[in-house]
This record gives sequence, C-alpha cells and structure tokens, in this order.
Amino acid sequence: MSDSTIHRDNALAILKARIGQPETPSEWFEITQDRIDAYAEVSMDHQWIHVDVARARSGPFGTPIAHGNLTLAVMDHLPRVVDDGLPPLEGHRLSINYGYDRIRFPSPVKVGARIRSTNTLVRAEVKGDMIETATEIRVDIEGGDKPALVAEKLRRLVF
Repeated sequence: MSDSTIHRDNALAILKARIGQPETPSEWFEITQDRIDAYAEVSMDHQWIHVDVARARSGPFGTPIAHGNLTLAVMDHLPRVVDDGLPPLEGHRLSINYGYDRIRFPSPVKVGARIRSTNTLVRAEVKGDMIETATEIRVDIEGGDKPALVAEKLRRLVF
C-alpha cells in the first residue's frame, strides 16, 4: 500500500466519524448595499429588487434584497471559526470544488441583514484515488425564521 493510500484511508475514517456533527457556525457577516451593487456589476444582474433602493422600498420586501447567487458566492468565505470544517488530515494536498447536489434559497437576505453559515458533513466516500465529501451548508439570517440558503456541496480531497 502506498503512503497516499494509507493517508486517504485514515482520512476517510476520521471524516466518517464526523458525519452528522455540525461545525461551529461562522461569525456574522453583514450584507450591505455596496456589496449588492458590486455583485450586480460583476454578475450583470441589475434587477431593481437588488439595486434600485427607492423602488425596492415599495416592493414586496420593503427594501432591496441580495441576489441569491451573492449569498451562494459568499457562503464559503464567511468568516470561519474553523478552517473549512475539515480537520487536519495527514497527506491531504488539495481540495477541489466538485459542485453541488442541491441549492435552495428559502428566505431572501434583506440589505443590512447579517448572515452566518454552519457546515455539517453528510457523506464521505472514496472516489478513485480521492475522497469525495458532501457537506450541507446552511446560511442563516440573524433573527430569521428560515435560512437564506441550504446547499449540499461536493468536494474532492486529493492525497
């Protein structure tokens, strides 16, 4: 057995022991109008509900809301208490974003709201010479009843 295979198999055991255990939530992060406007420029999505403050005040939410894809874009970069939710894994060289199995936006994020994420590992399995993990990421809105976003992110770990 090669060192990378031994490292991968040890890492798999460590990860499987963590399945279903929510990580420490990130710190709160404010979604400002400036951030929404900057995202509108990059994404070329200038829908009034996001960028026209005066019109949005008379809209369905009483204020501008963040693009759902803005929330998706920042969820991995919210200030983390722990690094990406992964424990130190001997021989781990690289993590690759493999995609998502599902993404939902149950509640809009109003301008000025603060959000934070909590990661929960739901699956870890060997795929070729890598480990594929599935992590549920829940982005909550401070004081909100429903999350802003729930996604299942897939990652490939290279050893």
